Parts: sequence; structure tokens; C-alpha cells
Amino acid sequence: MTFKLEPGSLIVSCQARADNPLHGPMFMGAMALAARDGGARGIRANGADDVRAVKAAGLPVIGIDKVFSSDVPVYITPTFAAAERLAEAGADIIALDCTPRPRHGDAPQELIRRIREELGLETFADISTLDEGLAAEQMGATYISTTLSGYTSYTEPKPEGPDLELIRALAARVNTPIVAEGRFNTPALARAAITAGAYAVVVGTMITNPREITRGFAREVAGGK
Repeated sequence: MTFKLEPGSLIVSCQARADNPLHGPMFMGAMALAARDGGARGIRANGADDVRAVKAAGLPVIGIDKVFSSDVPVYITPTFAAAERLAEAGADIIALDCTPRPRHGDAPQELIRRIREELGLETFADISTLDEGLAAEQMGATYISTTLSGYTSYTEPKPEGPDLELIRALAARVNTPIVAEGRFNTPALARAAITAGAYAVVVGTMITNPREITRGFAREVAGGK
């Protein structure tokens, strides 16, 4: 059985890099349970092991598989093999980089088609611009997410706040549900995304990364240094 995202959902990104003390499936599974109890209605997780762990929360799981390469910028689920690993682990939705940037792997339109036809799962297109969102809709993506705004070379430098303008622009041009992601670090900003036209909102660092939250407080206490 797979789950679908409901409108107005808060999706919590349960991820921790290898250098983070909370790295690993046990901690991510606990984060997902805490997020569920707090009212989250979806989880985003990286890698098959973490996807299996967060499934225990009983919420829709957006799976990604980060495959890094030193010579290309695309790393979010760049191949169908990566998507298969996530499907086998129980992901309900597969997220992938839908920018036109160089990659080692499959073209995003081919990935979307195969995930839909061969795995029978929904797709979550991570994009950074309006044109990329329009292209993702034509590819047949189930959801379009602003995940990569500020994180591609042509949308840098990364702004301090979320890209609400991109959400508004997408809402005016596409029929595909839009998911807001990226620097939504207060409840008010998350609500602003819904007001701007988002179907759902993903929040990560400000809920599941106490190390970064602590750093922010520590800087302010030390006088902003």
C-alpha cells in the first residue's frame, strides 16, 4: 500500500549527513515518529536504509537517493537504479533533480516515465526556476518542488529567506501541485508558502537538525560572530 500527500501537508525532511551525530536509520526513524506526533503528514528521507526506518511512522514517504560525483552537480536520485532501491525500501514517492544540469545517470523525463510506469509510484520534481517547473509538468511529474532554488549556479547567491516569488510564479502557470521547500525556518513562512499557492511545505533543518539550530543561537548569544 502506498500513501498520497494531502493538500496543506507539512512534510518533515529527516536527514543527517555522515558527520552529524544524528546520522543513521535509528535516529531518523525516531525523528519521523516525533514529526508524526507533532502533526507532520509526510516525511522526506535519503537512502534506502533511512526510508525503511521512517516508514514506521505510517506517513507518506518521499524517498531520495543522494549519489555524489565530483564532476557533475546533480546528485538527487540521478539513476533509475537509485529509484528502484528507494521503491524496494518502501518509498511512496520518488524525488529527483529535474534541472537540466549535467549528470551521470538518466534524463529526468526518462526517470519520471520509468518510475511511473515500471514502479507505479508518484514523482517529486526538485527544481530551481519557473522554466524548470514548466518543463517538469510537461515531463509528467506528480509534484513540483522549489527544493533547489538558491542551490544551482544560476540561482545563486542563495537568499536568506525562501523563494516565495517562485511559488507564486509556478502557481500562476502550472496545474501540478507545488511543494515549497528551502529555508522555511518559521511557522509563519510555512504558512506564507500556502498563501502563495503551495500545496504542501517541506521543512528540514529547523525541525530535525539541532546542531544547526544550536549554531544559530550560539552566534546570536556571542554577539552575532
